[in-house]
Amino acid sequence: MKSTKPNCWGKAQFEICNGSVEPEIITVSGRDRWALECLVAVGSKGCTPIDTPGPRWSGYVFNLRELSVIITTITEPHSGPFSGTHARYVLHSKVIRVSVEVAA
Repeated sequence: MKSTKPNCWGKAQFEICNGSVEPEIITVSGRDRWALECLVAVGSKGCTPIDTPGPRWSGYVFNLRELSVIITTITEPHSGPFSGTHARYVLHSKVIRVSVEVAA
């Protein structure tokens, strides 16, 4: 069955600035784009899979790192019946969205 939902997470280009290195333009889409925009929106607070649920945060972060986006992982404890640790992902690159592909 074909989905009637519009593709809200199509391709978008971002300028990635990492300090004194020449800025790069990357193109991301889908959940990778969603994760990058979440990280930009929250700033230095960072995102966790608890605060911003997504099925594969570690995968999205891996993919973005492959594109030269600097993201650190902070391990934090959590309590409750399934206590343990979770990751907080913090964006360190300066990211500017420069274009969004508009579907026909």
